[in-house]
Amino acid sequence: MNLSEKKLTIRQAEEADCPRLLELIHELAVYEKEPEQVTVSLEHFVESGFGKKPVWWAFVAEVNEVIIGFALYYIRYSTWKGQRMYLEDIIVTEEWRGKGVGTKLMNRLIEEAKALGFSGILWQVLEWNEPAIQFYRRYQAAFDSEWINVSIELSPRNP
Repeated sequence: MNLSEKKLTIRQAEEADCPRLLELIHELAVYEKEPEQVTVSLEHFVESGFGKKPVWWAFVAEVNEVIIGFALYYIRYSTWKGQRMYLEDIIVTEEWRGKGVGTKLMNRLIEEAKALGFSGILWQVLEWNEPAIQFYRRYQAAFDSEWINVSIELSPRNP
């Protein structure tokens, strides 16, 4: 299957898409060799994206009404640069990788960031994920080796 044979649609994610998005998140976690790290519940995921105060937004890629990929982002604030888009995940199911789906999603994210007046887009990529690194290089992305990722794990609150 390739995109010339099938009609690809990029659209805003809807609440009904959340179960499929979580399936793709689990697929990504397996690819990244950490499936046990996905602990978010469907209820929390839905509330976070479609509740009273959404904190994430997403675009989905679908072929024949089947979601084959998505890009999820949120707004990050930089005291130096102002509002910026933070790309949390761009995921394309394995069968569709390398067929232009990621490019369509990335281009849609760039359009959205420009339309919202953001000063840039930031994200992370694992140092061993060479296909993703090569993909991002096509966008003239800057890779920063000076910063170290830091996090604190807390017990999740009930939404």
